[in-house]
Amino acid sequence: MSEVVAFIGLGRMGGPMAGRLAAAGHRVVGYDVVPGLLAAAEGRGVEAAPSAVAAVTEADVVVTMLPTGRHVLGLYRDEGLLAAARPGTLFLDCSTIDVADARAAHEAVRAAGHRALDAPVSGGVVGAEAGTLTFMAGGGAEEFARAEPLLAAMGARSVHCGDAGAGQAAKICNNMILGISMIAVSEAFVLGESLGLSHQALFDVASTSSGQCWALTTNCPVPGPVPASPANHDYRPGFSAPLMAKDLRLAAEAARANGVAAELGLRAAELYAAFAGGEGAEQDFSGIVRAVRQGPAPTSDQNGTTA
Repeated sequence: MSEVVAFIGLGRMGGPMAGRLAAAGHRVVGYDVVPGLLAAAEGRGVEAAPSAVAAVTEADVVVTMLPTGRHVLGLYRDEGLLAAARPGTLFLDCSTIDVADARAAHEAVRAAGHRALDAPVSGGVVGAEAGTLTFMAGGGAEEFARAEPLLAAMGARSVHCGDAGAGQAAKICNNMILGISMIAVSEAFVLGESLGLSHQALFDVASTSSGQCWALTTNCPVPGPVPASPANHDYRPGFSAPLMAKDLRLAAEAARANGVAAELGLRAAELYAAFAGGEGAEQDFSGIVRAVRQGPAPTSDQNGTTA
């Protein structure tokens, strides 16, 4: 069934996602504060709206792909999206934000007479372009069923993780695993270099034995073994280091708030914060291997003060 979809946030992830919805036969009305991104989305079959509010007035579903919870909540409440939408509109937030902000967004949407689902994604820009994203959804079963055809148009898999905020919880837990494993793979390659082991030899062993993981076999942090990995393209971002730093910060904050002794997760958050704040600002998150070669990064306390 064709839907009218408002898509707010047409960046490196949102643009391709909106384009896939349009290609699937949905009418997609989009908006982004960056005119160039809006123009690029038009090339993907998205209708340009003059404002976010104008985009949602006829929509059956509103999809948001924004940087932070502050942006999502501000758009919903302060900029009037909830008031402008027709009663019963499904608000599908695909941003990666704090669990508490996701739950606050659900409450605001429901209070305004609409339906809500948080559905952050995994798969990066490559997955958005190819339509192979995984969606982790939080909200009611009815809302998830309502969103599934749209999620299927944008990705390869969607998992209903639980009630409001559960999608965000799954996302930050998943990316904590990913961040830690990328650091581990990077450290192993640097250790191998120091021992005279070639990248290919280590890859051939680890990729077919107990060291196998996505950070190794798909996004290998050294050039050579995986031709499509960012390491073979000067670490041009598929999933950028600043985005990984953001996700690990959210995971670290959640761990502290819930009394979880996530020692590796907390240290990974520190390492990526330092990397993303320096040479890694424009690099893929696998570029952390360069920081490993350079030596220990500074530590920071729980308030983020560098020591």
